[in-house]
Amino acid sequence: MKKLEDYVRSIPDFPEPGIIFRDVTSILQDADGLRLAIDSIQEELKDVDVDVIVGTESRGFIFGVPVAYNLHKPFVPVRKKGKLPCKTISMDYDLEYGSATIEMHQDSIRPGQKVAIIDDLIATGGTVEAAAKMIESLGGQVVKIVFLMELAGLKGRERLKKYDVSSVIRYDGK
Repeated sequence: MKKLEDYVRSIPDFPEPGIIFRDVTSILQDADGLRLAIDSIQEELKDVDVDVIVGTESRGFIFGVPVAYNLHKPFVPVRKKGKLPCKTISMDYDLEYGSATIEMHQDSIRPGQKVAIIDDLIATGGTVEAAAKMIESLGGQVVKIVFLMELAGLKGRERLKKYDVSSVIRYDGK
C-alpha cells in the first residue's frame, strides 16, 4: 500500500530555483490518494472534541468539507476579501511578498464553540494564524489545527505555537 507521500508530486525549482514545490493536485487526482488524505486528516481529530470545522480558501475547503461531513459537523469557510455575501469580520496578514485579507461570516462561530481548522499546507502560518484570531474574536476556541503537508523550513509551526498543530506529512525544507 502506498504512503500519502507517494502521491505528492515534487517539482524542483518552482516557482524559483532552489525551491521544491509540493503539488497537492497529484493527491486529488488519484482516488486512493484523496481517500488516504481525507482519512489521515480525520485521524488527527479522532480524540478531539470539536463542534465546527473551519477551512481556509481554497484547498482547506477541499479537505475540510469531507471531514466535516464524515464527522457530522458544520463547515465554515474562510475566504478572500469580498467573496462572502453577509456581514463579515476580516483580518489582514502578511505574506512572503506583500499582504492579504481574509474574511468569515460574523455569525459563523458562536461563543464557546470548539473549532478545528483544516488546510492543505503550512508554510509561514500567516493565513491560519489570521483565521484563528478571527475565530477567537467571535468567542470560539481553536482546539486543533491540521495540515496535510508542512514545510518545516519556513517555521510556520512556531507562529502557531499556542495551538495544537499537527501535519500528516512533514518536509524539512522550504
